Amino acid sequence: MAFKSKIKWVALFVLTLSLASLVAHLSMTKFSSMNLVQYSAKEALSHDFPNTGSPLKTRRNKRLWGAVRSLESLQPHANPRSSYPVPDENTNGFIYAKIFGGFEKIRSSICDLVTISRLLNATLVIPEIQQSTRSKGVSYKFKSFSYLYDEEQFIMLLKNDVNIVKSLPENLKAARRRSEFPTFKPKNSASPNFYVKEVLPNLKKAKVVGLIVTDGGCLKSILPPSMSEFQRLRCRVAFHALQFRPEIQILGLRMVERLRASGQPFLAYHPGLVRDTLAYHGCAELFQDVHTELIQYRRAQLIKQGIINDELSVDSHSRRENGSCPLMPEEVGLLLRALGYPSKTIIYLAGSKTFGGQRLLIPLRALFGNLVDRTTLCSKTELSDLVGPEAPLPADIFRLPLPKSEQQLIDQWKKAGPRPRPLPPPPDRPICQHEKEGWYAWILEKDKEPDPSPMEHRMQAHRLIWDALDYIVSVEADAFFPGFNNDGSGWPDFSGLVIGQRLYERASSRTYRPDRKTIAALFNITRDDLYHPKRDWMLSVKEHLNRSLSEDGFFRQSLLSKPNSFLSHPLPECSCRIPSVETTKQIKGKDGRIVLGGEEECPKWMELARAEGARNDDMESAEDDNDTVEQLEPDAVDATSSLTSLIDHDEEWDPND
Repeated sequence: MAFKSKIKWVALFVLTLSLASLVAHLSMTKFSSMNLVQYSAKEALSHDFPNTGSPLKTRRNKRLWGAVRSLESLQPHANPRSSYPVPDENTNGFIYAKIFGGFEKIRSSICDLVTISRLLNATLVIPEIQQSTRSKGVSYKFKSFSYLYDEEQFIMLLKNDVNIVKSLPENLKAARRRSEFPTFKPKNSASPNFYVKEVLPNLKKAKVVGLIVTDGGCLKSILPPSMSEFQRLRCRVAFHALQFRPEIQILGLRMVERLRASGQPFLAYHPGLVRDTLAYHGCAELFQDVHTELIQYRRAQLIKQGIINDELSVDSHSRRENGSCPLMPEEVGLLLRALGYPSKTIIYLAGSKTFGGQRLLIPLRALFGNLVDRTTLCSKTELSDLVGPEAPLPADIFRLPLPKSEQQLIDQWKKAGPRPRPLPPPPDRPICQHEKEGWYAWILEKDKEPDPSPMEHRMQAHRLIWDALDYIVSVEADAFFPGFNNDGSGWPDFSGLVIGQRLYERASSRTYRPDRKTIAALFNITRDDLYHPKRDWMLSVKEHLNRSLSEDGFFRQSLLSKPNSFLSHPLPECSCRIPSVETTKQIKGKDGRIVLGGEEECPKWMELARAEGARNDDMESAEDDNDTVEQLEPDAVDATSSLTSLIDHDEEWDPND
């Protein structure tokens, strides 16, 4: 009995001690001054670069951040060159338009609509952006156009080019609601003759014509030389009149300031991983799990719609070797390291949504710790203020489908036919609950993708704003690297628009234009030793990417990108050349058009301004001529240093390399 009573006392003592420990921990949790905080890019950058906010100018490695000398003579010049009359108030009628698509399609389409209005001497009604209409659940503060762009600036800056009004006159609105006016759905390859012969007669007769734009444009990219003024009008629209609304501009420039607060340059990178584009080129097998099936499902839709005239299942790896598939984030990280960018380089990740999720970005984050995006540079309050006050929407409640019998599952498995790799689980393996949840849950239970929910519509509208912020940062970046542009789909792409604006504003800015076919061949050489490449391989990568910065990349960008989107290569129509010591020879493409060297000489006032700026640059560069090494970290001293330093700093090069 005495032994049992001792055990009871010991148990009571242990229980009391546990209770006291629990109370102590709860008290510490409640009253402790330590709070959990969200990751802050600003604090992380200040940790890597202690001199944050220092007024001293950081010395830059010219090999990584310097301007491209051969393109410095190109200057932006989109003003009219010849007689250019102001539009008459008595026009042939009104043109209203509905624009479908994402950020890049909207931007290209608006430029085409202004050009067509000038061509037909019509009054343009502010276009309706379907992605941001009230039916998508956006804030009541904005109309569709004003959700993204500044209406007043758009009208004012184009007053000498086109008559623009915010809406149709009251006596025509009711007729439009009754669909009494002719409507056209032009392709992005429509010629000026189509509008003169087909649309103009209807416009003069009905006084109102509607256009539905779905392909990212409604006018062919390359116009005849006699219409060069219309090309310059496109540049004035895209690079001057299409200004984001003030709230977006202010936050975008604030993000640039935060990236440069450390005194270090930064590089912007856009992966270009979009589901539609991946499906168009058949890049499904580069992904894993359910993402492969999601791409294949979208590809089947594009085939059914007649957009793709190809087979459903293709060899994605052969498409990758042809340059039709994107560079994966891991590959981009290895390329940047081969160029000599140190691991502390600040990289801004652009793109409102990356297909494949954060899993694909893990290798890039391992290579570059300072990989940031809008969510780490801005607070949630700053981002929510941009979208404005929104009415609450019903929550998307996940509903389990009706259970199927074992025989139904077996029959469905037998009738499914060939499936893309990897194969789905057989019916005898139960599917867990977590596998059925999420926006892609339908693919395990249904053959048809469900219609977007109200919340998904709203999120698509939000992505327009996120893309606008990323666009501002990418244009202002010290260097830009595209993961997927010139894809050949015929649609304008985000990276192409960024490259075009950087080329227009400052042609000498450091903008990489990699040839994915060449890069794929280089990676095939060292596929088994990605993180232990030979020195010759790194030199080949460095040579190719550096050549892509200048005339070689310039020429290739014009041949591949300009036929699809004029804004991706707005030269020579929208530029002029300041005479320099280095005279550039005229380079013509296969179609006979001048790709490089056909620019006119700049006006005298631009030459004087350029000369003044050149003197200031020479004074600054003279101080840094001997400072070609960036003081970031030791592994940046030699641009051809081994990537193995990320894994084993003591490993040396093989003498046989």
